[in-house]
Amino acid sequence: MRKKLFIALVFLNFLAIKATFAQKTLDVLLKQFNDDTIPYISVDSLQTQAASFYILDAREPGEYKVSHLKNAVFVGYNSFDKKKLSKILTDKSKPVAVYCSLGIRSHKIAKKIKEQGYHKVYNVYGGIFQWKNSGYTVVDLNNKETNKIHAYSRLWGVYLTRGEKIYE
Repeated sequence: MRKKLFIALVFLNFLAIKATFAQKTLDVLLKQFNDDTIPYISVDSLQTQAASFYILDAREPGEYKVSHLKNAVFVGYNSFDKKKLSKILTDKSKPVAVYCSLGIRSHKIAKKIKEQGYHKVYNVYGGIFQWKNSGYTVVDLNNKETNKIHAYSRLWGVYLTRGEKIYE
């Protein structure tokens, strides 16, 4: 019995270390690509406050088609057009949450949005991957819940631990 308990404790400790390492790795990754000009919002905070935010998807069309956060508006990354912002973001006092896969592309788009005079602009920490990893739902183009997530690439896909990874 002691041996089984010992093995179980070792296994649980391994899982805790693995989770901590993955989180630190994401922290390091985001610090490598992002500066401190745009604050982060956690997926937990966004999930509880989603109705009071504009939620913008800064990924590519193929990624958005696979799945996205409910009520998210596609703004793209390569196709981002700041001229269209005033049609999407009609209330400059309403907070804006921008996400991508992990939070790198969304950081760049959030900076562009902030430059247009929007002051409450946030980058979703960990992006749609963290959203799904936290157990929150995503929807497809028909607004139906799906388990599929476009994983962007096999390199970045390691950060997605829940859901069905889709690569195009």
